Amino acid sequence: MYQTLTFLHSTFRWLLLLSLLYAVFRAYKGYFSQQVFSKTDNGVRHWTATIAHIQLVLGIILYSQSPIIKYFWKNFDEAKESFDLLFFGLIHIFLMLLSIILITVGSAISKRKEADKEKFKTMLIYFLIALFIIFIAIPWPFSPFANRPYFR
Repeated sequence: MYQTLTFLHSTFRWLLLLSLLYAVFRAYKGYFSQQVFSKTDNGVRHWTATIAHIQLVLGIILYSQSPIIKYFWKNFDEAKESFDLLFFGLIHIFLMLLSIILITVGSAISKRKEADKEKFKTMLIYFLIALFIIFIAIPWPFSPFANRPYFR
C-alpha cells in the first residue's frame, strides 16, 4: 500500500502543478486583459482547488503510513538532526498544508468577489503564492533540501 500511495502522490503532483500553472495563467491573462470571469475560469478555479484537496488527502494518508515518518516521530531527538528526515517529518507537510490553505482561501474569496477583475486578481495572488511554496516544498531531484526522482 505504501508504494502505491507513494506512486499516486508523486504522479498526482504533476496534475496539481499543471492545474495551478493553468489557473495562474488564466488569472493573469484575465486580470491584465480585463476579461469577463467566464464559466471556464470558474471551473479552472474550482478544479484546481479540488485537485489540491485530493493531493492533500493522498499526502496525509501517505504521511501516516510512511516508515520514514514513523521513524522520525519515534526517534525525534536523533531524527531532527538529519535534514532529510526533518524535511519530510515537518517541513514538507507544513509547507504543503500552508499552500493548500492558500489555494482553498483564494478559491473561496475569488468565488465571492463581485467584480471579474477582483476575481482574477484574488485567484492570481493566492494561487501564485501557493505555487511558489509548492515549488520549494517538492523534493525535486535537484533540490538542496531533500530530493527524490521525478516519478516514483
